[in-house]
Amino acid sequence: MPHDPLAPLLEDIRACRHCEAHLPHGVRPIVQAGGGARILIIGQAPGSRVHATGVPWDDDSGDRLRGWLGLERECFYDPERVALVPMGLCYPGKGNGGDLPPRKECAPLWHEPLLAGMPQLRLTLLVGQYAQAAYLPRALRPSMTEAVRNFAQMPDGLFPLPHPAWRSRLWMAKHPWFEADVLPLLRRKVAEALEV
Repeated sequence: MPHDPLAPLLEDIRACRHCEAHLPHGVRPIVQAGGGARILIIGQAPGSRVHATGVPWDDDSGDRLRGWLGLERECFYDPERVALVPMGLCYPGKGNGGDLPPRKECAPLWHEPLLAGMPQLRLTLLVGQYAQAAYLPRALRPSMTEAVRNFAQMPDGLFPLPHPAWRSRLWMAKHPWFEADVLPLLRRKVAEALEV
């Protein structure tokens, strides 16, 4: 098996204890990355189920996201094709009305070296408001809905998406253009990004 140049960085990330005092359920950084990855998915933070299994997007949201992308689990969980890097790498715990926001320390610590180690990236999916706030200029994201609606005006290689939590079904019912217009183009871009 060839040496993965990202292996030492991933080892450091998985050993990170930077936010330990703020994580009521303990530290478990969850990330998937490989030097040959073509697609990067930047989400929020692991939920409780993902924290328990240690597998990113291993929940209903992940099932919905894979459906949106038109990807089977085998491809989705291949780090040489798809990198899964949340804004916060550990489960932040519960707050009022859902999970707490991702910890703010993770992205500044780990995103830049991870991205530098993935030179083959062709498409970055910004899933939810936290990823969009970090990677899109304010003018392109007056709201999460408007960022997604304006997907065609995004900088090359960036594609904003709503978070695929159960609430996204309600959001999709209010915004039928997402399924009609955005998803077909998204699936095409995903397929193109994975072409060798």
